[in-house]
Amino acid sequence: MIPRSQILDILRHYNESDIKIGTICSHTALQIFHGARREGIPSVGIILPENKPYYESFNKALPETFIEVENYKEILNENIQKKLISENVLIIPHGSFVEYVGAENILEKFRVPMFGNRLTLFWEGDRRRQRRWLDEAGVSAPKIYERPEDIDKLVIVKLHGAKGGKGYFKASNPREFYEKFDQLRINNVISEINEVFIEEYIAGVRYYPHFFLSLLEKKNIPDLEEGRLELLGIDRRLEVIDEVYRGLPMIIEEYIDYTVTGNTPAVVREKYILELLKIAGRIASSARKLFYPGLIGPFCLETIYNPKRGFTVFEVSARIVAGTNLYPDGSPYSTFYFDEPMSMGRRIAREIKNAVKLNSLSKIVY
Repeated sequence: MIPRSQILDILRHYNESDIKIGTICSHTALQIFHGARREGIPSVGIILPENKPYYESFNKALPETFIEVENYKEILNENIQKKLISENVLIIPHGSFVEYVGAENILEKFRVPMFGNRLTLFWEGDRRRQRRWLDEAGVSAPKIYERPEDIDKLVIVKLHGAKGGKGYFKASNPREFYEKFDQLRINNVISEINEVFIEEYIAGVRYYPHFFLSLLEKKNIPDLEEGRLELLGIDRRLEVIDEVYRGLPMIIEEYIDYTVTGNTPAVVREKYILELLKIAGRIASSARKLFYPGLIGPFCLETIYNPKRGFTVFEVSARIVAGTNLYPDGSPYSTFYFDEPMSMGRRIAREIKNAVKLNSLSKIVY
């Protein structure tokens, strides 16, 4: 793993008066470029040639510069890394960036300074490691099953990494598990048992709150050790299985699919906001102890609310998530912090701009 000291040494040679924001053109790129424009920071889009005309069509979310690649893993090439570094680019990681480039490649080979703490990619990319994080925080999480043979109730089986629900399935017993697992193996989706994570299936309402943790601002809730925690929005995810009712009474197999295809906005009852803030604060404090300096900037809690159990956290996405695309002009929650439209993309750009002013870029980069 590239040590943070090496990244910060590269950052010291940046011209802070000419900082640029960069990311690959997917996932939340339009929002990131749009937010950078609103904050007056130039941006760089790393793009596949066939996608360029479509990104150019969004004139208010157009990066100042494009770097064309035939494959997103090309950004690991020495010449592209040198170009990004010479242009004083800070990379904003998002789900597609992690999935296409690879978390391990980012940790081991990518020397370009990134906004946030790249150690979060190590901790969020493996669900067993992430469970240790949640346990350390003392928050409610689903029961996990170490072996398929232990399945004694309805479970959901997930793949590691930012797969967006692809390949997930439910099972009620070991036989059903192996039938569905073997089908995924035949289809070359997975090959080994250790590539899946088995957890109890919890009935309830799914909520995905989006948070931003600023280490540049004063502490604002008691659960934090440092920084200001902001709730900037909540979404719900639209999965193929959400349409299963359309296949009643004879449900076809294609509906039994957990691939996320979109997002829809949501708000929670006000009393639940307090609980979500407490949970997020504990998870942020836990992260600081496990992988210092912990969470920096955007993250999302993937939760289920059940009236008998309260909020159960089943995953942390320690970066900007696609659900924030719902709020390019801010959400019902961001308006409680800012007197202007504030998307997550713009909030990232604002933090970078403030860090430059305070000579504190090293505090928010790895």
